[in-house]
Amino acid sequence: MFKYFLASKSPRRKDLMTQIGIEFQVMISERDEIITSTIPEEVVKELSLQKALEIERMLLKECDGDIYGKYSNEGYEGVVIIGADTVVSKDGEIMGKPVDEEDAFNMLKKLQGDKHMVSTGVALIVIKNGTKEMISFAEDTDVNMYEMSDEEINDYIATKEPMDKAGSYGIQGLGAKFISGISGDYNNVVGLPIGSIYQELRKLSQAE
Repeated sequence: MFKYFLASKSPRRKDLMTQIGIEFQVMISERDEIITSTIPEEVVKELSLQKALEIERMLLKECDGDIYGKYSNEGYEGVVIIGADTVVSKDGEIMGKPVDEEDAFNMLKKLQGDKHMVSTGVALIVIKNGTKEMISFAEDTDVNMYEMSDEEINDYIATKEPMDKAGSYGIQGLGAKFISGISGDYNNVVGLPIGSIYQELRKLSQAE
């Protein structure tokens, strides 16, 4: 059994991890994120890896440089750090979380009545028996939105739901009424391609 750390404060990601029966500990990276790409899949892979590496740094400090040693003494086979980041993109424009209500309005105005893409990057840092492996991937889901009036957009923003979500909407919440369809993994839009993550974790367990 591995010790799992989730490098995210997102309640949606925590719910998805819990949903499939993984026990984990949340650790939050507060380090500034640096983006060097304009390609959505590369951006989310960069950011998810930065989050995971920051948690590794924090754990190394807590464990006096020996993460595996600490947790193997507690009966774990190793440690897995999971970092994730999600962005929405349309016509090459990347949309993260809105900075304010005006920003949220502008995002939703661009997304309504059309198709956009949600990209989630995942980084796994696996530490076991003196070795470290890094696994990184990104998944895309196409999302189609119904047309929304300015009044509907403003009413939705007034609920505050859009304010902490990439693209300014939550498919798992009130924002669901504006979604006409998706192509790909629904959970990826929520914020974590949990099926793909489980398959990677399954490979780790089988390798033992």
